[in-house]
Amino acid sequence: MKLNPAQLSKHLQGNLASVYAVSGDEPLLCQEACDTIRAATRQLGFSERQVFNAEANFDWGNLLQAGASLSLFADKRLLELRLPSGKPGDKGSAALLEYLARPPEDTVLLISLPKLDGSTQKSKWAKALIDGQHTQFLQIWPIDAHQLPQWIRQRLAQAGLSASQEAMEMIAVRVEGNLLAAAQEIEKLKLLASDGQVDASTVHAAVADSARFDVFGLIDAALNGEAAHALRMLEGLRGEGVEPPVVLWALARELRLLATIAQQYGQGMPLDKAFSSARPPVWDKRRPLVSKALQRHSAARWAQLLLDAQRIDAQIKGQAPGDPWSGLSLLALSICGQRLGLASDAYP
Repeated sequence: MKLNPAQLSKHLQGNLASVYAVSGDEPLLCQEACDTIRAATRQLGFSERQVFNAEANFDWGNLLQAGASLSLFADKRLLELRLPSGKPGDKGSAALLEYLARPPEDTVLLISLPKLDGSTQKSKWAKALIDGQHTQFLQIWPIDAHQLPQWIRQRLAQAGLSASQEAMEMIAVRVEGNLLAAAQEIEKLKLLASDGQVDASTVHAAVADSARFDVFGLIDAALNGEAAHALRMLEGLRGEGVEPPVVLWALARELRLLATIAQQYGQGMPLDKAFSSARPPVWDKRRPLVSKALQRHSAARWAQLLLDAQRIDAQIKGQAPGDPWSGLSLLALSICGQRLGLASDAYP
């Protein structure tokens, strides 16, 4: 059954479903929905937790075995299945259908996956998730430009802050639709605001303070082709203790956007339409920067750079040789247009 994310907290006050699926391409909102479900299970005594990452060569039998086995340590368990591709394949589809047909008692399965395209939603396993008797399916939608000020107002209120209209508009312009950046700005404002009041001068102070190295500055430098600046930003992030997965997430997110738009443009879609249909959409202020980057590489090359990002992810997880920070440096330089002999340089 479909569950409106706005109703999630109220729903979790009652009996929990056997399966929850959180689907969407907005990392912050998806993460917070999953966190809310995890917190509810902990409060109800689900003290054992197992996590399965359904990537290439994943053994789907492990999920079924976990569901069928008795816990040695707890009466109630939370199983988490992370499906980053949104495509379980034939074996995964069969395993999911088998699990969803007879979900075990005293067990909650939390599935995280990206937004499902139209053809995937018509598959048997997806229909079982969306319309199943034992499931709750949460579709997380991006916050569009018109909704962003109200979203910022709500986040400020949750943080115990209130802001003038001018201040909220300044924050919206600053983050350009990036909800993670907005959440970070609000956390910063909690430290700077006097008596919980946020005005334009407070936002100015926060923006000035953010001149330090950050992942969004790195993205802008790479898109603009500023190789030396991008390397300085990356080294600054490393010096500040930012972990490689955070940097990789930001770069990979931008690469997915560029690869998708480049492919659509190559197939004849007008660039403005591709910008508007992107998830999240490319804001007007950001379009010149993205357009400049798109002129640098073909759609095939953007796709290959995404494969480079996957290799760095494997390095971070210890599944592939190499230093992730070196890989991130090479990836940033490749986005800038530098030819450095990466594997992806063999492609156009």
